[in-house]
Amino acid sequence: MLRQTSLGTLGLGVGFVLTIVGFYAYSTGNATLNLAGFFYGIPVLLGGLALKAAELKPVPFSKPTSKEVMALRQQQATVTQNQIRKDVTRYRYGQDAHLDSSLSSLGLSPTDEERPVLKGLEEKEVDGAYALVLEFESPLIPFEVWQQKREKIKGFFGPGIQVELSQPAENCVDVALISTPQV
Repeated sequence: MLRQTSLGTLGLGVGFVLTIVGFYAYSTGNATLNLAGFFYGIPVLLGGLALKAAELKPVPFSKPTSKEVMALRQQQATVTQNQIRKDVTRYRYGQDAHLDSSLSSLGLSPTDEERPVLKGLEEKEVDGAYALVLEFESPLIPFEVWQQKREKIKGFFGPGIQVELSQPAENCVDVALISTPQV
């Protein structure tokens, strides 16, 4: 629940209420409440503004996850798949983009302007295995470059991962991280 709550919005709301209470207490001559309202309200309001300015919103699921796929996730998902899913589906602060350091390490983000942007996420079954599909918008990095980096992506997100790349539309790249269940 807290993962889906914007701390910036929460800080703005609480700070605003405390500041208004401080102003009201000042106008009615209530010195104690006035001091508490200003002393806590304004810093919390400013902190909320700072968090809101540095906020990176969660990546949405492009399709709802079925119960069968959730059960498959429980059985087969790797630690890396779970970590990626949890990280990109929560609010982040102080980052330019989701998975920015991973893309840089893979050589898929030479500059901030060229960095692919994670637009969606999907969980599905591929040949009986759990797959986490990362849906990138990649207008400046061609699909051929992604294909050249396939083995590097596999090594980066592995072990226990197979990588499949697809291009569902122009300037879009889907990276399917498929678990390889141990038999």
